[in-house]
Amino acid sequence: MEIYQLRTFVAVAAEGNLTRAAERVFTSPPAVSAQLKALEDELGVRLFERTSRGMVLTAAGQRLLAEAQRTIAAAQALHLTAAQIRGQARGSVRMGTVSDPVSLRLGEVFVRLAELHPEVTLQLQQGVSARTMQAVRRGELDCACVLNEDEQHAGLEVLRLQPVEVVVVLPPQCADLVDASIDAIARGPWVSTPPDCGLRMQLEAFFRAAGRELPAGPMADTEGAVRSMVASGLGAGLMRRDQAEDAERLGQGFVWPGWQGSTWLCWVTADPAPDIPAVAAVRAVVLETWNSLPTGA
Repeated sequence: MEIYQLRTFVAVAAEGNLTRAAERVFTSPPAVSAQLKALEDELGVRLFERTSRGMVLTAAGQRLLAEAQRTIAAAQALHLTAAQIRGQARGSVRMGTVSDPVSLRLGEVFVRLAELHPEVTLQLQQGVSARTMQAVRRGELDCACVLNEDEQHAGLEVLRLQPVEVVVVLPPQCADLVDASIDAIARGPWVSTPPDCGLRMQLEAFFRAAGRELPAGPMADTEGAVRSMVASGLGAGLMRRDQAEDAERLGQGFVWPGWQGSTWLCWVTADPAPDIPAVAAVRAVVLETWNSLPTGA
């Protein structure tokens, strides 16, 4: 029995079709048929029935599919552990990020990572900054790039990558308010963000500067949602300057010049950092991209 035979078995079970399964495992339909027959001969059971609907698992095939998947996963884990012993960066890294990762230069990270560590892949998961940091702390994510102000977080390494300007964006129909006072802007309708959003502290700072309480109203938990709601006229909102200027160019709102806040784009991983070469490789590439790699790192 060979691992590639098990991969073929799993592929046919997933696709229900020899041709599509062959494409999935980069071989030909006759080779897939031959591998299935060899596996059935080895196991002494029939794995599939050919029907008008395609390849359908038999009862024995259904029972053995989970075992085949576990065996493949175990083989992959074996290879990954061996690579770690050799110090070779290899494997998939789960990375959290705020919305619109392209403007945060993560595209550069992908390119550089592919050049230096072709065996490492990134799985990006977008989310609210504070929740993303909690996911890193719980081990649900390996690392993250988030908006955050405080460098001290128990159980986390937090490194500042670059400052991020935050500005007020008014809905398209409020162009006449561009020169209005901060009090007038604060009295208008607003699109708020959840308490665990990276922009929430900036939103609260704006209303403190205006001498007002943050009003109740529509709430969005992603920057993209804030932008859409501002563009639709539901109220003013806070955005990163790059997002705000892009929205202004597209006629989705106007940047109000009377206030500016700031936060940081930060790299986050567990502290102490896990002894995983792939995560260390991503960290090095991220810090290199922002020209902030510590001396000797």
